[in-house]
Amino acid sequence: MEIVSSPPLAPPTSEGTRLAWLRLLRSHRVGTATFYRLMNEHAGDAEAALAALPQVAAAAGMSRYTPFSREQAEQELEAGYRAGARPLFIGAQDFPAALMDLTDAPPMLWAIGDSRLAERPTLAMVGARNASSLGRRAAASLARGLGDAGFVIVSGLARGIDGVVHKSALETGTIAVVAGGVDVIYPRENAELTAQIAERGMILSEMPPGMRPQARHFPRRNRIVSGLASAVIVVEAAARSGSLITARDALDQGRDVLAMPGHPLDARAAGCNMLIRDGATLIRGVEDVLEATGPLGSPLPRQSSHRSARSPIRKPAGKVSPPRTEPAQPTIGSSPGSIRTRILSLLGPAPIAEDQLLRDLSLPNQVVAGELLELEMEGQVERQPGGLLALSA
Repeated sequence: MEIVSSPPLAPPTSEGTRLAWLRLLRSHRVGTATFYRLMNEHAGDAEAALAALPQVAAAAGMSRYTPFSREQAEQELEAGYRAGARPLFIGAQDFPAALMDLTDAPPMLWAIGDSRLAERPTLAMVGARNASSLGRRAAASLARGLGDAGFVIVSGLARGIDGVVHKSALETGTIAVVAGGVDVIYPRENAELTAQIAERGMILSEMPPGMRPQARHFPRRNRIVSGLASAVIVVEAAARSGSLITARDALDQGRDVLAMPGHPLDARAAGCNMLIRDGATLIRGVEDVLEATGPLGSPLPRQSSHRSARSPIRKPAGKVSPPRTEPAQPTIGSSPGSIRTRILSLLGPAPIAEDQLLRDLSLPNQVVAGELLELEMEGQVERQPGGLLALSA
């Protein structure tokens, strides 16, 4: 379907209009583009768009079409309020201004935490889930330095680089855009980090509360990650990865793309090296980023056509329910096989200090030493002068 630019809609200001927006947005086969087209055709009146929806569906060959019910919409709002979240509607004062120029801007987001963070200069940082030790340290240092320089760091709260940059930017400001509901913890190992971001940062999602993340949700999530930022920084990414989707979204949205180079023999750096080859700005540290973006970047101004009085937000009633935890994928534990897997995942062609590897693993030295010895004897790990370790060439 043709993408329709989001019109300057007046945001809903009453419970009834909020429900009508939500009903239209959640109705079967009504995506972002169709939502805006219908609202445009009916002068921003969601009730009128809902009334016309069955006829539109019939013309498209769908018989007995029923829009999302008022009861279902009320249940979603109640679920969000119970989770301590609040809805942000496009055009409202608390909706992230940087997203308003997107052709496929989400009409509504669920938010937990401090929505004022989205008003500050923001940079996105993304990267590999199976990040190397060097990649993790580089990402952590970069996130801390950019936070100290005044930037809010936005990422996707996934494993690897995402989690590292969120944790490193907690003190200075971080926004997590999740693929499932704002009350669903995924992956499970980020449960504590998720709670910290909810308390000290902000969590955003366009999915309904309780929605478990599915594969098709992640690319849509990525456009919000890049859309919130003035530039996207990629730290370790394979040649085919979600991080490159985010980089492509950034280019489509008119954002800058910056990439940290990596060892040419490390597959986790292939995507970054490709981006640099194709014109992305090469960055080595905070100074390079500041040179490319300016001291505080170029935050997008709030479009005056979307301005309105701040809508009153209904307060959560009763006790706030704990976040739902998505069943975890198999995690790497402390069995011999899993320790070997973790060692190999943290090492790459570029050597790192054995002490650093031990800190990353957080396991007893004697346990790691035995596995390292076996990996050396098998020819998978190479020990270099100065206590350095690397994957064998």
